[in-house]
Amino acid sequence: MKKQRIWIVLSLLTLALLLAACAGQETGTLTFQANGEDFVRQGFETKDGWQVTFDQVLVTLDNVTAYQTDPPYDPLSGEAIEAQSEVALGGPYTVDLAQGGADAEPVLVGEVAGAPAGHYNALSWTMAPDASGDPLVMSGSAEKDGRVVHFTIDVDKDFAFTCGEYVGDMRKGVLAKDGSSDLEMTFHFDHIFGDAGMPANDDLNLGALGFDPFAAVAQGDVLNVTLSELQDALPAEDFQKLVDVLPTLGHVGEGHCHYAS
Repeated sequence: MKKQRIWIVLSLLTLALLLAACAGQETGTLTFQANGEDFVRQGFETKDGWQVTFDQVLVTLDNVTAYQTDPPYDPLSGEAIEAQSEVALGGPYTVDLAQGGADAEPVLVGEVAGAPAGHYNALSWTMAPDASGDPLVMSGSAEKDGRVVHFTIDVDKDFAFTCGEYVGDMRKGVLAKDGSSDLEMTFHFDHIFGDAGMPANDDLNLGALGFDPFAAVAQGDVLNVTLSELQDALPAEDFQKLVDVLPTLGHVGEGHCHYAS
């Protein structure tokens, strides 16, 4: 009985110490956003001259997690993140990257209160199936030389992105005590369609598919297709180019991510 009482006292003391440590920890609120950039909100001209506008770009995000790493995580290494601290938003969350006006802010995915203060310099997430089974659904219209194609493209393939620090005009992820900071999951859709505003021989346009191959497999002026169906519909070279470029969608601003299926 005496040993049992000693064990109980020690357990309570340990719990008290843990609660005291948590109470003294500096924390703040970490906000997670998703951004399809102006290409999605405002529309753009593809590398092959189609004017594309999006009605919806639905992406389903899961396992969203932010990390504090020292040394900083290098996404080009392909290694797992070794973090001193991490905050999980979880999921799944389905968001429309095209929502709001042309000048809308990035879409709020969620936030975590009580996140440990510090610099969150790594971020990971998966693009997981939504209720219909598609992690990414792009719908809108494309116009060229008087022809209009109304499209819905369902990317029925899972993606996992592991990214380093956000790269952009401002630094993100620095969370002070009782403060707030945001992190951004960025998606570069010009990597699929190309950008007429860039030189034709730019690496982005050389790797992009453009819209001509999509228009070629449309039924009249309507294209309603999944990635799996495109494997049969597109020439093998075009389909391979699409498969190769899809993993490059995920970024943190201009910062790079490691991709895994």
